Amino acid sequence: MTKTILITGATDGIGLETAKMIAPQGHTLLLHGRNRDKLAAAVKSISAITGAGEIKTFRADLSVLPEVEALASEVKGEVSSIDVLINNAGVFKMSNPLTNDGYDARFIVNVVAPYLLTKSLLPILGSKGRVVNLSSAAQAPVDVQGFLNKRAFSDSDAYAQSKLALTMWSFEMEKELGANGPVIVAVNPASFLGSKMVKEAYGQAGNDLRIGADILTRAALSDEFVNASGLYYDNDRKSFAQPHPDALDAVKNKQVMEAVEQLIN
Repeated sequence: MTKTILITGATDGIGLETAKMIAPQGHTLLLHGRNRDKLAAAVKSISAITGAGEIKTFRADLSVLPEVEALASEVKGEVSSIDVLINNAGVFKMSNPLTNDGYDARFIVNVVAPYLLTKSLLPILGSKGRVVNLSSAAQAPVDVQGFLNKRAFSDSDAYAQSKLALTMWSFEMEKELGANGPVIVAVNPASFLGSKMVKEAYGQAGNDLRIGADILTRAALSDEFVNASGLYYDNDRKSFAQPHPDALDAVKNKQVMEAVEQLIN
């Protein structure tokens, strides 16, 4: 049975590789990107794969929350349901890391945008859907007040904190929704993969992106993740694992959720 799968940040890196890996199975792919030309190029390369199904594209800048809301509305206008949402889009280094409101754009793109998109799409995900959140081995305690008070963060601090915050809201949202919500799982796709982000951060070519694409494809479609809601999968260990201890702290998780809601509202 074919499924409808939305992948954010699908024009390059792990997102594009995941779309290419899923394509031969004939699923309907909803591809998000910031650049229309890159989206067109992604469609061209994916549609050439034998067995590829229908492909739809959506453009939005995830650092601008009204565009995230518009993206959700556009998706709901195009399809009546989605089976999988892969929140893959993320940033590490930016020429200007601040939004127009003065917040760190890494937190907005990596934490707030996927939260808002997920929450907005819950009505068409249902209890049988899956949400795969792209976490990381790089996780550091979240300075919630520093973020809300527009403190300046280094690239590595902003990234590591944002990836822990993403994992934290994944766990907390799963608790709040319970059996009525989709499977929500946070996945570290593996360290030092050959993405643009790794090249920017470490100046290294990195490992084969298909390592990350494989685990995201499995998280989206395989039976091994059917009961994975509220869990963390560490692809460095090739198993489900404990995340950073803060992600197991209900009080800290709620603080992150409240901060995200405050920004959205």
